[in-house]
Amino acid sequence: SDTLSACRLRSKMLAKQLDHVDMEIEREEEAGNVAAVSRLQAMSSRLCTELETEKELELTLALTLKQNLVELWQIETEQEKYDILREQLQKDEEELQMQYQEEREVRIWKEKITALQAEGTRRTREKREKEAQREREERNKKLLEDAKRNHEKAVCFLRQSMARIQEKNAKEEAKAREHMERRIQAVLSLKTSITSNRERLQTLQILNKAKALEAKKEEMKMREAILAEGGNVVREIFLHKRQQEHEKRQEAFREQQKSRKMEIVSRILQERAATHRQSKSQSPTKAIKALRRPANIQMEKYHRFRLSCFVLLNVQVIELCLKIAQATTKHETGENKWRVISPSDLLISLTENKPQDVLQERGDEDTERDKTFLVPEFPGLWSRECDLHKVPKAADPTQLALRTIRTQMAKKRMEKLQAGTLHKQTVPAQEHKGCAFHSKPSCIHFKDFDVGQIYKKKIILTNTSYSVNYCRLVGISECLKDSISVHFDPPGKMSSGMSCEFLVTFKPMINKGLEGAVMFMAQTGSFSVPLKCTVKTCMLALDKELIDFGSLVVGETISRPISLTNSGALGARFR
Repeated sequence: SDTLSACRLRSKMLAKQLDHVDMEIEREEEAGNVAAVSRLQAMSSRLCTELETEKELELTLALTLKQNLVELWQIETEQEKYDILREQLQKDEEELQMQYQEEREVRIWKEKITALQAEGTRRTREKREKEAQREREERNKKLLEDAKRNHEKAVCFLRQSMARIQEKNAKEEAKAREHMERRIQAVLSLKTSITSNRERLQTLQILNKAKALEAKKEEMKMREAILAEGGNVVREIFLHKRQQEHEKRQEAFREQQKSRKMEIVSRILQERAATHRQSKSQSPTKAIKALRRPANIQMEKYHRFRLSCFVLLNVQVIELCLKIAQATTKHETGENKWRVISPSDLLISLTENKPQDVLQERGDEDTERDKTFLVPEFPGLWSRECDLHKVPKAADPTQLALRTIRTQMAKKRMEKLQAGTLHKQTVPAQEHKGCAFHSKPSCIHFKDFDVGQIYKKKIILTNTSYSVNYCRLVGISECLKDSISVHFDPPGKMSSGMSCEFLVTFKPMINKGLEGAVMFMAQTGSFSVPLKCTVKTCMLALDKELIDFGSLVVGETISRPISLTNSGALGARFR
């Protein structure tokens, strides 16, 4: 009804404004003002539309007002029916208010009691805080006193350490002066020894010249004697020099052998002394001796066995060196002739394990010169006639042995191929060892899997042998057949360095770790790629094994952080 009255007022005001605008339009038309007339006409049209809308709104409001009055009368008629219920409700509300009042009084009484208790607890807390503050002040006083005492001690220790450092520096300076004096004295003594050694060198040079002259004289005599006999002078002189060098080497080897024996004896004595010291350092109680006696006996036996093995090995090495040295050159007692054995002949004799004499007896004078010629590693022009246009074909025993070994290996390989067995991949001077195919990755690992999911991995196989090879899938381990499937298309011939792929699919059915392999067959033999399936686990690890606080002063507080990391896929609780 209020909005309806307001709407009627607005419509009356709009009618008045419209009348006023019409009067203004007539006045302006009489005055001939066209612009004002058009503006007032637009205003009048706007007011007309607003007046129409207000009238429509007034009609709708009047209709709604009538409907609301009808509803109100219906409600009033129904309200009379529920007066008894209203009275009962009022009584219930009064009783509820009384109950609320009683509960309010009880609550106020309880709050007063709790307030008194809180006041008591506050007072006790204040007393405790005062006592704790008093104790804290006393503790701080004690800490300050302790810190002063520790500071005094630290200053005292620092003075003592500075005094020790100064003494040490003074001793080092004195040692440096003594060292310099010794060096100066050594230089002076070196000068005096140089001057004295010059005279000795002169005398030694004179003696060496005399010895060289004597050697030349002996050589001339030997040449004359060999020429008188009708022998080869160059060969005999060379053999004589080789004999002298061999004697020198034998003497040096004997000296080295003696020194080696002395070293072995010294080591044995040192180890015996160490074991003796170890037995002395053990506790003297009978119980511990009884417990440790078997261990000591075993240790002594072990040391004796090791020493005997070491000595036996050295003796065997020395004997072998002596045999090799004696096998290189051997003097003939009967006719004073030499024959040099080449390393290839020695190798053949050792590999065949056949005892053969290094020297051969001469026959006739015509044939002995051909047999006993010196055979060096690089032969000269004096031993034979050389044709510059022809390359001599030297039959080296080592090459012959290698050829025979190669032919035997080739025959065996052909026999294996004809029999259908697998063969090795070889190239000249090389033989492939190990697996012929290399997988990338080397191990198929399905890590941290969930049951019901599907996981796939692509593996690359590369031919690492030296020639063409084949590869085919044999199967997988028995424990993997329920959850692992492999898709592999055989590629056929694969050259060295070529690669192929295969796909491994994993569908876990149970939460359990599996381990096995994917097996293949190649031309050189079977090989397999390992496969692992690991469940989710927790892997807790600390970043530090040792917490080192370093050096600190008494009363100081130092903290060090430690981080605990779970690198696994499964969460875990810790304490």
